Formats: sequence, C-alpha cells, structure tokens
Amino acid sequence: MNALDTMRALASKGEVLDVEAGGLIFRAGESGDCMFGLLEGTVELTWNGEQGHETIQAGDVFGAGALVTPDHRRYGMARAVTPCRLLVMNREKFLFAVQESPMFAIELLGSIDQRLRDLKNCVRN
Repeated sequence: MNALDTMRALASKGEVLDVEAGGLIFRAGESGDCMFGLLEGTVELTWNGEQGHETIQAGDVFGAGALVTPDHRRYGMARAVTPCRLLVMNREKFLFAVQESPMFAIELLGSIDQRLRDLKNCVRN
C-alpha cells in the first residue's frame, strides 16, 4: 500500500476534484487546508519564482507541507499540465490517517524522499 491508497481508503464521495489542463490547483502563499493525490494526469509544481520545478504523475501525492507547517501556507504553486483528477484530503482526515495508520506517515515520507532523490538526479544530469 502507498500514501495514495490510504487516501483512497479514507475518501468519501465528493472528494475528487477535476482540473482542466492549465488550471491552477494552488499558488504560493495561499493558506493550505488539504493535500492531494493525483489519480489521473500530470501536475507541475514550481517554487522560488518558478526557478525550481517538478512534474507529478498519477499515483503521486503532493501539498502535504501546508498541513504540517505552523502557518499552513503553500510554499509553491501547482498547475495541471493535462486534465487531472485529484483526490483531496483535508487536514482533519490527514491527522486521522497519521494517528490511526502510522504507515501512512511513513508512506508519505517515502514518497517525498523519492521525489527529492529524483529531483537531485535530474539536477546532476
């Protein structure tokens, strides 16, 4: 099981968001009260005035940082590159998942770690 599978298990109807290609999911500085699991499509994350960027594919999760920082602000921007279906997990369900399923936290950390390693490898090449 991975972080997206746990999100699916806790999801109820109405927690899926469809975003058109080019649509803004969130922008830097905004308050963030949810994280996302990408069910379908491609999302680009950018930060530092678009100096840094990362492409998120179906199966990835993103946006959890705003749920764990004291000010709950978004650090970067997320935009749909293609039409996307997103699973939305609010802060309340996120905290429930971490408390009731510690493996969710480990899966989430593993996912973030892998994305950071992939970014580091892209920068080297």
